Amino acid sequence: MLERFAKRSLLSLNDLLFHLPIRYQDKTRVVSISSLRIGDSVLVRGKLTQCKTHYARRSVLSCEINDGSGVISLRFFHFNKQQVAGLSRALDQGKWLKCFGDIKRGRQSLEMTHPEYRIIDQDDTIQVDEALTPIYPTTEGLSQLAIRNAIAQVIEHLKQQLEQPFKQDGQTGNDLVHDFLPASIRQTLQLPSLLDALLYLHAPPPDCPVFELIEGNDPYRQSLVFEELLAHQLSMKRAYQRQAQHYAYPFSYNKKSQGIEAQIPIQQYSEQFLKQLPFKLTNAQLRVIADIASDVKCSHPMQRLVQGDVGSGKTVVAAMAALYAIENGFQAALMAPTELLAEQHRDNFQHWLAPMGLSVAWLSGKSKVKQRREALQSIVDGSAQMIIGTHALFQAEVIFNHLGLVIIDEQHRFGVHQRLSLLQKGEELLTDNELPETESIKKYYPHQLIMTATPIPRTLAMTAYADLDCSIIDELPPGRTPVETVVLSEQRRDDILQRVHQACLNGRQAYWVCTLIEESEVLQCQAAEQTYELLCQQLPDLPIGLVHGRMKADEKKAVMQSFKQGELLLLIATTVIEVGVDVPNASLMIIENAERLGLSQLHQLRGRVGRGSQSSACVLMYGSPLSKNGKSRLMTLRETNDGFEVARKDLSLRGPGEVLGTRQTGLAEMRIADIIRDQHLIPEINRVAQMLINDYPEVVDPLINRWIGQKMNYQNV
Repeated sequence: MLERFAKRSLLSLNDLLFHLPIRYQDKTRVVSISSLRIGDSVLVRGKLTQCKTHYARRSVLSCEINDGSGVISLRFFHFNKQQVAGLSRALDQGKWLKCFGDIKRGRQSLEMTHPEYRIIDQDDTIQVDEALTPIYPTTEGLSQLAIRNAIAQVIEHLKQQLEQPFKQDGQTGNDLVHDFLPASIRQTLQLPSLLDALLYLHAPPPDCPVFELIEGNDPYRQSLVFEELLAHQLSMKRAYQRQAQHYAYPFSYNKKSQGIEAQIPIQQYSEQFLKQLPFKLTNAQLRVIADIASDVKCSHPMQRLVQGDVGSGKTVVAAMAALYAIENGFQAALMAPTELLAEQHRDNFQHWLAPMGLSVAWLSGKSKVKQRREALQSIVDGSAQMIIGTHALFQAEVIFNHLGLVIIDEQHRFGVHQRLSLLQKGEELLTDNELPETESIKKYYPHQLIMTATPIPRTLAMTAYADLDCSIIDELPPGRTPVETVVLSEQRRDDILQRVHQACLNGRQAYWVCTLIEESEVLQCQAAEQTYELLCQQLPDLPIGLVHGRMKADEKKAVMQSFKQGELLLLIATTVIEVGVDVPNASLMIIENAERLGLSQLHQLRGRVGRGSQSSACVLMYGSPLSKNGKSRLMTLRETNDGFEVARKDLSLRGPGEVLGTRQTGLAEMRIADIIRDQHLIPEINRVAQMLINDYPEVVDPLINRWIGQKMNYQNV
């Protein structure tokens, strides 16, 4: 039995106590049959007026009971005649039953299928429950009765614990029930106590508003929601505090005075970079760069998240951050989630840094042996100042000479272990003579810059990224035109082909993106290859290219280069072009089976066009039938180009776990809170969290341990 509880992650008294019902059954009153409605789960009583057995593919016993106000059918299904015969003998006509079950529409009347029942005397006073019956999430082999009994024992234990004094070491069994939230805060926010909330939710009174209870809008569940979100907020703030206690090299002091030889002379590469750019940075970019410059002057590691919509210029901001590190004698590393995006970053950084005499090393899982050996050597000896790659960067054989900055692009696409591994590669143990006289021996950690083109609403960011300083690039470069988004059925494929053909004949370039519902790169590549062959036949006068994830790196690079130079007018691709591809002349995108992709991914793909001055369009081609959610996603894309609005809608449809990725799995695994439903609480929770840290520090750890436990180990990664 313990194994079955463990399978449901019910490993402790705390787990059981906070394992809340998903719905309730009302066995507190008997309902007249005449008042029943389809969908109700009710308790009824009545006299058996008819019982019939039917033998077809399976044996069926059909009964009717009458309570004087109406008639309802009872249907029992069995797999052999002996079972149904035994039930038929027990349920003789004239007997009285009490039954509980779900009301459905039957052939001739309302019916219950396989109800709970008991034979009673006509004159018996029916025993009803004093509270609603909880229905808990369960698993195979673990019955509702077993869970109810276990939770009832925990509640009894809880009541006994109330008589024990609370110790502030956070280690006593009282943590299970102690109300760590100060009474003044509960009174101000009108939140019931922890004990009242738990007792109410496990055994609600008959007159409670059940719908509000299930939806999570009643004050009792909201009390627990508030505390759970508060614990997450506190854990993130603690992670931020821990990070602030680590040591990092400030980029503003002369390392030679600290006994550390710089690999290159101290120069103002960042100023030189800005002068050579062929465009002027936006005010938003300059504001974010100023935030970064302020961070890296500190002696603790920068932990800054830069949110920016597709095409807002995050890469230039990252380049400035990297140059701050390089001009102070450090190496900078940029990690991207895909080969194509990493290659795009490599090309951009080589274009920008080579004129200044700086070297860019490149590492990926597909690097050739000789290239890999040379890259590894340049990284370890410090001759490469900028290192760019995929997850290959955090492998054991990669040894940095003096890593000062880690840049992680599309951070939600990486797991916490991967990001932690890369940060630890910059970890150094400093000796006394390397530190200022006022410092003790500490570990050195690199500064960290995290970038994402998946913006999230501010209130959610206050919880999801509370361990980071956040900057937003909320301005697009001048000259960018909004992308017109059109939603068309695949039945209009010929019209779409004609539109693509005409655009290419007019000197424009276009993408044709192939998707499959299966998450298989092999199948997606096959679909792209088939589409490529078909379009080559249908548009023989157009130069067409093909790119997908299973092509060799040199092949992909050659195709992309031809497309950038205008030698190819139409590019057939899988979703590998989702991020990192920048071809200003590409002004038309066709996305096949667009209903199969999430909003965020569609928005990312759409961002590959609209990068030049000419008007651009994105055609979302869908197959029928279109689901309600699918239609909602496509209509959202058609109505807005605002990445924050797209992200808000995406969060409401998919939830934070999928949108934010593995970094914030804790948000997706909350026991009670729903980060989307409950986001209105977050500003107040943020205020209360800071108040507890300042005025009630003794309750912070117990609160975190109650709700999160060891899961906070990976915060701030």
